[in-house]
Amino acid sequence: MFNKKQARLRRARKTRAKIAELKAVRLCVNRTNCHIYAQVISPCGGKILASASTLETGVRKDIPNGGNKAAASSVGKLIAERAKAAGIEQVAFDRSGLQYHGRIQALAEAAREAGLKF
Repeated sequence: MFNKKQARLRRARKTRAKIAELKAVRLCVNRTNCHIYAQVISPCGGKILASASTLETGVRKDIPNGGNKAAASSVGKLIAERAKAAGIEQVAFDRSGLQYHGRIQALAEAAREAGLKF
């Protein structure tokens, strides 16, 4: 018998296995009730190439509440800018087994608009 967390982690494991097989740079998203985090991770999985979150002071100045779509889209723009500065144009989107909906979707669309391809 699975619970919600185990099912989400199973979905995440399947996605990450496929991304590792493709040897692609991945944009990994983590979400909590209050914040959203994004990291660009190297193909080997051992190195963070760029990161952004609603915990950063620059983001918190603009958006007081980190748990909404506006905050997610600002993090999406920021991670795309930092990835492009690191020389990364193409990524694989790793949504950590979460549904492509709401804040996850807002972050992904903002990153695409800012120039990341996935």
